[in-house]
Amino acid sequence: MEKRKTVVLGVTGSIAAYKAAEITSRLMKLNVDVRVIQTEGGAQFITPLTLETLSRAPVYGDQFSRETPYDVEHIALAKLADVFLVAPATANFIAKAANGVADDLLTTTYLATLAPVLIAPAMNVNMLTHPATEQNIRVLKERGVLFVEPEEGLLACGDVGRGRLAPVESIVSAVIALLEPKQDLAGKRILVTAGPTKESIDPVRFLSNHSSGKMGFSLAKAAAKRGAKVTLITGPVSLTTPAGVERVSITSSAELCEAVESRFSGCDALIMAAAPADFTVRNSAEHKIKKNGNDGLTLELVPTQDILKKVGQQKKHQLVMGFAAETQNMEENALAKLEKKNLDFIAANDVAAKDRGFAVDTNEITLYSRSGKKEQSGLKAKDEIADWLLDRLSAAWAEQQK
Repeated sequence: MEKRKTVVLGVTGSIAAYKAAEITSRLMKLNVDVRVIQTEGGAQFITPLTLETLSRAPVYGDQFSRETPYDVEHIALAKLADVFLVAPATANFIAKAANGVADDLLTTTYLATLAPVLIAPAMNVNMLTHPATEQNIRVLKERGVLFVEPEEGLLACGDVGRGRLAPVESIVSAVIALLEPKQDLAGKRILVTAGPTKESIDPVRFLSNHSSGKMGFSLAKAAAKRGAKVTLITGPVSLTTPAGVERVSITSSAELCEAVESRFSGCDALIMAAAPADFTVRNSAEHKIKKNGNDGLTLELVPTQDILKKVGQQKKHQLVMGFAAETQNMEENALAKLEKKNLDFIAANDVAAKDRGFAVDTNEITLYSRSGKKEQSGLKAKDEIADWLLDRLSAAWAEQQK
């Protein structure tokens, strides 16, 4: 990088704190200045002298230091940061950040900074999956805080599960991506669909599925950050519209089909991450259907419009990426969908597997392309998966220009 940027690195009281030394070293070698804030717990696991030697700068820890009484320490550090990174981040820090608690230098600086915030958690699997921690992480993500998801493996306590700090190279790559955001999709118009559809049975009931919309929203957010003009067509979900993205809200599969068709000719790519219903009720009831004793209820279902197949037949210059959420025979079903619908890519995932698919924040994709290529993403955060998929679209456009 031409101009030196600054990362403010928070180090909290986790056994993984020793990896802060390598994070600091790698960033310095990439011409990035590092200013370290250690919590009292963090200083128990790695000495300030180690991090001062590697960063060639003082390590900050005392909120009421008198070394620079003319400067309000947390404000000065907050303004200095181009990226605010906490690695490793304990459940305690995450809880404080989510609830606005500012009782040490790290948390007060976090509240004061306007820089992008990146958190790499590290903790016991039971702490990570505790409802309180999961809620705190959700709150932070809704506020725009980014996460480098922890890995699964043998933990320091002897347990096996998720909670191990992400690889240093993944953390450093995420920092560099924030310091030097890609603009490789500038000028591209990308249409993204997300979420479920609802097919009305009567005025109070409907048919739907478990899609949360998270993958589609991650794709829309990532594409906009990389310079694309993004339109997000979404079913009913409780997610915040990403910055710079045009949102079109729909309810039924028929509405989704109309919204996609009316915009498809004007886009350069369609990423169909939505999960539209395959069937709808032939004649939904005008009034609420009443329960009559123990009699069952028979619904007559008819197929919905195959949106992907329809646009696949219409596409000219556009690239079209579909999704295949499978529970068995994933490769066979995905390849059949790729061919039948005339797609350029099909992103397949096993939604029955742990930590993948609907509702969760992680996913693992196997991407099949029309050229016959097969690539696997590995288990990653959906935000990371989004960039991984967009890299493939970007590469396909680059190939077209040769």
